[in-house]
Amino acid sequence: MSAPLRLILFDVDGTLADSQSAIASAMTLAFDGVGLPVPAHQQILSIVGLSLPLAMAELAPEADHATQAALVEGYKQAYMSERLAAGAGHSPLFAGARETLAALHAVPEYLLGVATGKSQRGLDALIAAHGLDCFVTRQVADHHPSKPHPSMVLTALAETGVEPAHAVMIGDTSFDIDMGRAAGVVTIAVDWGYHPAAELGADYIISSFAELAPLLGQIWKA
Repeated sequence: MSAPLRLILFDVDGTLADSQSAIASAMTLAFDGVGLPVPAHQQILSIVGLSLPLAMAELAPEADHATQAALVEGYKQAYMSERLAAGAGHSPLFAGARETLAALHAVPEYLLGVATGKSQRGLDALIAAHGLDCFVTRQVADHHPSKPHPSMVLTALAETGVEPAHAVMIGDTSFDIDMGRAAGVVTIAVDWGYHPAAELGADYIISSFAELAPLLGQIWKA
């Protein structure tokens, strides 16, 4: 009897890709563009993972709707321009990410997916830049309520036919872990991301990608 399929979902920014500098730079240009003070760096990192409208509402709560909308568009334009100029160097992968994805992708019963606050265009560009042709389900902010709503994870489960008990959500923020928990899947926090891993309430914490495959084996041992 063959092993059941297992779904491994990854967040992107702060989990697979080190986009901290890119996000901060685009946010600076967006706020400069509307004449508002740029939020502190840690404040910017605290909203990574939210959809852009919610993120801007958090960062500029006193701004009116039109200004928040201008911030969203300014961020999108700045991020895209800098990505086109920098290519793969715009958001480099964390150490071990590429090798781990390749190793997991080679396991017949493992299905890999993404659940990210990035846009479809942004995710597609990052996947193309790094040659990450391993994700069978790609859930993005364009088609779902913002994290931590479980819609992304639930849709990925439905697309792959995997039961929640056979799935994990891997991320670096409270939005990722709360989303996974709300969808009823096992949650794994990484400690190199944008929120303190020990404060996220995840089922497990890893400190390097080298720890992921053994942990998955432990979680899904017969």
